[in-house]
Amino acid sequence: MLRIITFRTLSVLMHMKVAALCSGGKDSAYALWLVLRQGHELVRIVAMVPAREDSWMFHYPNIHLVDFFAECVGSPLLKAKTAGGKEQEIEDLKRTLRMPDIQGVVSGAIASNYQKSRIDSICQELGLKHLAPLWKKEPEKLVRAMFSAGFEIIITSVSAHGFNESWLGRKLDEEALQDLIKLNQRYMINPSGEGGEYESLVLDAPFFRKRIEPIEAEHIWRGDSGYLLIKKAELVDKTS
Repeated sequence: MLRIITFRTLSVLMHMKVAALCSGGKDSAYALWLVLRQGHELVRIVAMVPAREDSWMFHYPNIHLVDFFAECVGSPLLKAKTAGGKEQEIEDLKRTLRMPDIQGVVSGAIASNYQKSRIDSICQELGLKHLAPLWKKEPEKLVRAMFSAGFEIIITSVSAHGFNESWLGRKLDEEALQDLIKLNQRYMINPSGEGGEYESLVLDAPFFRKRIEPIEAEHIWRGDSGYLLIKKAELVDKTS
């Protein structure tokens, strides 16, 4: 069937009002930045807050700092709780994304078919476009592009062979990336952490109005995995 693309349709394809699924981590933040650079309009940030650490879909460590993230971006924030559970999370997300004022949803999916296929399905049902600008990007190049663009990122949790407690709070830079590549060669660690090997927090980004400054943090370590619990943080003005 021939689809006629009108000027109005083309305009929607070129410029959309979007909601961005963000946790404060590097993937969702970088995806949002790319979408904004494409000219799309951010209506609000959506953060799903899981009640359990082992969420199938959503980021858990330091999700409480997403309020700071949204303030740095300068966007309204919608937080929705989910009790967890593989299918319940999907229903909770679908209910949250029923918004009359958006045309698309932004996610930081890179290689997880589970994550992307479910967001695709929700968007199709709700008549929305799923924007996933990081999808199938080469992990090493993607991570390097992030810190090269000016994203300040720290690692907040690790849960795979080869990591130790010293990774908690470590800055994700070229040195850390080289160590991740070595872990990939030995343990098949994904350098982007897409397999859940590590989680991250963005402290600063090119589109932030302010930066996040951790003040007090605690290491929660459980033998071969753990996370950095940031107990206190503040927003500070960015230096010129």
